[in-house]
Amino acid sequence: MASAQPSFLLSVRPPAELAARVERFRRAQGVRDAAAIPHITVKARSGLTPDLEWLGVARAVVAGTPPIAAEIGGARLFRHGAALYLVVRSPDAVRLHMALLAALKPPQRFGYEGPQMTPHLSLALARRGVDLGEVGLAARTEFADLDAEPLVFTARTVTLMKKPGPGGFYAPVEEWLLGGAAYGEGEHLPVS
Repeated sequence: MASAQPSFLLSVRPPAELAARVERFRRAQGVRDAAAIPHITVKARSGLTPDLEWLGVARAVVAGTPPIAAEIGGARLFRHGAALYLVVRSPDAVRLHMALLAALKPPQRFGYEGPQMTPHLSLALARRGVDLGEVGLAARTEFADLDAEPLVFTARTVTLMKKPGPGGFYAPVEEWLLGGAAYGEGEHLPVS
């Protein structure tokens, strides 16, 4: 029997206060899924293979990219009903996503990858036993302040996240400094 292969993604992490708030909301709603640690994906797992041959190229793209401006708004549900999320407006995140796709050249892409990519911060994924309509009502109330006044922040790092296999969740492995090449750095920092 073959062992489960890990999967990877690259993300921008929201400010700590919002991350803690999202985690409290998820606990209160009984949500347990792969998005357990709040993040905004800038490169999904396609092409990010377990052999890690792509790592150097991805680090170089991140090091050559300036910090990312982002704005986080209120809760929404994707049209196809796959996830409940907080709106993220960030042309910078989309530009980084496109640069990563161009550099990594994954043999196959997910349908949501490319210029139509919708940056978002997942609150809950569609899973058996999770009523996204009900959780969505609670989320619209809990995060209504973000509709009225979106949270604006600048991300200075990209986080490499790893999921050990099916049923697991993505957890931070390393942080890479955005714009590190401009400062002569480009180093990566393990996440403790």
